[in-house]
Amino acid sequence: MSVECFVTGGSGFVGQHLLARLTATGYKTWVLMRTPGNLERLRKQVHQLGGDPAYIHAVEGDISREGFGLSESDKQCLSTAAVIFHLAAEFTWGLSMERARAVNVQGALRAAKLAASQRIRLLMVGGFMLQNLDHLAGIGVDHECPENTHWPDVYRRVGGYEGSKIESHFAVIRYMQDVGADYAIVHPATVCGHSESGHILEGQPLVELIRNLAHGRFKAVPGSPRHWLPIVSVDYLVAMMTCVAFDPSMANRQVLALYEHTMSLQGMLEQIAKPLEIKAPRQHVPIRLLRWLLMIPGLARRFAISAESLDFIQTQRFDRSSSEQLERKYQLKHPDMARTLEKTVRYVRDHFLP
Repeated sequence: MSVECFVTGGSGFVGQHLLARLTATGYKTWVLMRTPGNLERLRKQVHQLGGDPAYIHAVEGDISREGFGLSESDKQCLSTAAVIFHLAAEFTWGLSMERARAVNVQGALRAAKLAASQRIRLLMVGGFMLQNLDHLAGIGVDHECPENTHWPDVYRRVGGYEGSKIESHFAVIRYMQDVGADYAIVHPATVCGHSESGHILEGQPLVELIRNLAHGRFKAVPGSPRHWLPIVSVDYLVAMMTCVAFDPSMANRQVLALYEHTMSLQGMLEQIAKPLEIKAPRQHVPIRLLRWLLMIPGLARRFAISAESLDFIQTQRFDRSSSEQLERKYQLKHPDMARTLEKTVRYVRDHFLP
């Protein structure tokens, strides 16, 4: 019997690459789509990424609706799935708490309830900052007793998108533990393009960083020489996600998808600058000062930088012991990340820069 999966957020960047990997393996995949008429376009995109479009089928629904708005017949299709991959989320800086909660938090809880009702595993995509306990404490999150957290304060500190990712993480874990359901969580770093093609979609944080550098908006390097922005290639990420999703030993566990040897942010900007044939900034500006400057009306828009994005630039290093165990078990290896970053920059230059 063939393996079947259900995917939300399949038309996004990571979603397209996940579909390519699942279908290339022969997994029949149901994809939640607000507009099923866009299925052929999605199949074409997945085919271009090396997947088999014949294995992709649309299920009409929306994460903002109770039960995703699935019909009874679609629920029957879902009952044969082995895993729900929940990737759907609204990503943009400046989201209101109300909007972020309605889509990202409630959407994640709906995915959890659906998985629990079908007694199948939920594979959630979190974020690497959820593994930085000092950061969580600093923004007011009680990670040991999340119910004690005053979430409006957290949202004011980190913004709607990151606040909702953090809140949904703890809300889903609490729900799945309460009902005794099976979940697993992969926490990716900032996602880089594909290691061979450089393929990445517009709107990704790394694309915005490359564009800002290309347009001369980086006058100084945020932080100190020790600050870094951890990255991971999209192909490594989806490989890890599929390993975690189908591994019985990963039930109710979390793992980081992060390249620990990512260079400093200054080194990354210098590497990005080479294919663009420009010079990278060498002077540094303290993040606290930069955050204050971005409060000046019009400055954030002028430099196309959101204060929310600064939280991801840090000096913290992470415990990757669980990741390393998984890598040994499945012989997962990060690609050459310097080469991957260069290919990503060239892809962005050729497709998204005038």
